[in-house]
Amino acid sequence: MADIRKSLLVIDMLNDYSEEDAPFQISGFTNIIEPIKREIEEARKNNWPIIYLCDCHEKDDREFRLFPPHAIRGSRGASIVDELKPEGTDILVRKNTFSGFYNTELDEMLKKLSISKIVITGIITNISVMCTAVDALMRDYEVDVVKDTLRGLDDKSHDFAIDQMENVFNIGVN
Repeated sequence: MADIRKSLLVIDMLNDYSEEDAPFQISGFTNIIEPIKREIEEARKNNWPIIYLCDCHEKDDREFRLFPPHAIRGSRGASIVDELKPEGTDILVRKNTFSGFYNTELDEMLKKLSISKIVITGIITNISVMCTAVDALMRDYEVDVVKDTLRGLDDKSHDFAIDQMENVFNIGVN
């Protein structure tokens, strides 16, 4: 059996989703910080690459037709929350749409690192998390999502996305 090499993805844990006056505040955001820290510690202990996928938009981004302006390039809102700041060899990948694979260097990077399995944490379960997880699956990666490290737009959409990933796409939900 081939050696399984893992990577941890931390998706969109940015100020514009977390702060009280943030333009796109996600309810329960702070509740997942400690579980994500746990996953980061586990990844560091096992020498897994940690990749932060970060929304990064231009001021006139077409996504703002669907959602309030957020994570604008160069703004404080586009920065990772202080509690989860990358360290040392952690990798930062900026994305401007839902999937971490679309128009980014993520796939190429994972291949260079010989990654065969990704473990996903972060937000938004029913948007960026699910789109990235399904894209990874379609690129032949083994995928797990860590349920207590995820938040959706609301509980209903979060639960729907978890159900879809687990029961339709056969993505591991731990």
